[in-house]
Order: sequence, then structure tokens, then C-alpha cells
Amino acid sequence: MKPLNENKIVYIDMDHVLCDYNAGYKAHQEKYPDLKYPQSQPGLYQSLSPMPSAIETYAWLDNHPHFSVYILTSPSIKNPHCYSEKRIWVEQYLGFEAVNQLIITPHKNLNKGHYLIDDNVKGKGQDQFEGELIHFGSERFPDWESVRKYFSERYPVVDDL
Repeated sequence: MKPLNENKIVYIDMDHVLCDYNAGYKAHQEKYPDLKYPQSQPGLYQSLSPMPSAIETYAWLDNHPHFSVYILTSPSIKNPHCYSEKRIWVEQYLGFEAVNQLIITPHKNLNKGHYLIDDNVKGKGQDQFEGELIHFGSERFPDWESVRKYFSERYPVVDDL
């Protein structure tokens, strides 16, 4: 891991940012039609598919000399399995080393950093985050390609030019 004092800290949310929560929720809704909270069933978080270009852009950010990257995700109060399943997902898709960069908290504003990439602008402390909120899924940042372009323009690396 790179020294923190020299790098910009980037936090990345999981649900509907790194992984496709909406598709997973819909699949669980179909599988458990009588449940009010289908996300409460074990297996949901572990089975989520990555969002398009999420894994590649995460790797690019994580290997970028200007950034220290962390996964900052909120737990589901409906599913206590989400803690272990999110950890399993991170290892499966981002590698074992990324597990050390996983932070699970409902209070994202308590984490100090420069950037937070999240699909929500409030609800888990996003609106109180002291750094810049990159609103994933918005008109400005509709996908991972737009996020990568934003960072590569601000923090160019010789290999990117």
C-alpha cells in the first residue's frame, strides 16, 4: 500500500457502484416473491455481478501513483450476512489484498478523504463527507468510463498520455 500522506484518498461504494445491486435485488425478488425484504436472504451480496468496467477502473485507480483507494460500503440492516458476503465479493473480484481496503459503515462521513464515489448523495453521511462526492450514475458520472476520464484529466500519469 502507498503512503497516505502523499496520495489522494478515494473511497468507492459497492452497491450499484462496484456491483450491480439492482439486478441482484430483482433476481432475489423473483426468487422470493412473498418476502417483503428479499435482500434479507443469504446469498444476495455475494452473488452480485460487477458493474460494467468497475473492476478495470478500480484496478486502474488502485495502481495509480496519486491515489490510495478504499471500498467504503454500508451494511444492510435487513441482512446480517451482508458483512461477510461483501468481504467475499471483494476478494473474489478485486483480490485478497483489497480485503484490507474494505470499510463497512453506515456513517460514510466519519471517514476522512478526498473523494467518495457513491450512487447516493445522502442517507449514509454522503452529504456530510468533507471531500468531493463523485455522484456515480448521475448525468456527469453515468459510468466508470466517465469516472476514469475525470481522474485521468486531473492526475495524468506518463503511461496515460
